[in-house]
Amino acid sequence: MGVMGYGNNTNNTNNYRLKVTAGPDYDPSTHQVVPVNSDQTLRFENSHAIVNVCVRIQDYTGLPNDSPKTAASYFSHPLHQQDQYSISFALVPKHPVSGNDLVFGNDMDRPIRDRLPPGFSYALRIVKWWIDPALDGDPYADKPYLYSPGLATWNHFRIGDRVDRHQVREVRSLHSEVVEEGADGTGREVRNKLQIPDEFDLRKKHFLDEENRKKFVFEAGRVYLVDFGNPYLGFSDFSLRLPGFNLQVTKYIDEKNHVLRYTLKNRKTGDVYLVVIFTLLLNGTDEEISSRNQPGEDNHRSSETDLEKSGKSRGNRSLVVID
Repeated sequence: MGVMGYGNNTNNTNNYRLKVTAGPDYDPSTHQVVPVNSDQTLRFENSHAIVNVCVRIQDYTGLPNDSPKTAASYFSHPLHQQDQYSISFALVPKHPVSGNDLVFGNDMDRPIRDRLPPGFSYALRIVKWWIDPALDGDPYADKPYLYSPGLATWNHFRIGDRVDRHQVREVRSLHSEVVEEGADGTGREVRNKLQIPDEFDLRKKHFLDEENRKKFVFEAGRVYLVDFGNPYLGFSDFSLRLPGFNLQVTKYIDEKNHVLRYTLKNRKTGDVYLVVIFTLLLNGTDEEISSRNQPGEDNHRSSETDLEKSGKSRGNRSLVVID
């Protein structure tokens, strides 16, 4: 999954800076720069959901310039001492979504079949066998994608309580906590009723069964907490390290292929809930200089203000409408 989107030139890792952006849609105008490893959780809203998102990267040297190098309390936690990165988010759907339809993974807008590195098919087999048996997709398509059902791929999944339109402002931030497998409040009843295992590895195995996924519904107005990451994709040296396979990503970058995009979406309807983009910027280019020189207030705007702007730009003037 982590090598989709790269071209075929040889480059030195010191020539690049990483920038992470996130938003509620594919449209870049809805995105904000993610303050990686910082004490801020970003919040987004569209007509489908409200999402809080936090990104952590070990040994981070990217943008913004004042980003902490690590998130010490996270990467020292017993669950994450081997991990290299984390995408953690809280999801509050506005409409019910089938557990079989909510997918998470990588996708792109243009073909990359002619630029995939040697050994890609082998690496993909390793991922599906060793890491994510639920992974499915077509990296050779005109619009390549590799998705997994979220329930079967997320490292840790926690079912929370239902919230109303007034409480949604209080949905917990994530930068100060580590999401652990389990449930809170009435979320415990959901896990018990559906006999969802308490251990994360058994829960993932449980949801490899399509029938079990179909029984699960992401309810409108309920909070779901997710943590996703792994030890295999290293952003400190832009490498993919799988069992028996190593790939230096920057050898396959060109001016059109320097993006890794993670998408949370409904594969049946096409509705998008969250997009996180990791972009490698060549030092000295206009985009890198512009990103490097952005004032701090642009990178650390209040999430409440951005949420309101996002809603207004889409005609959603109320904070949240829950069925």
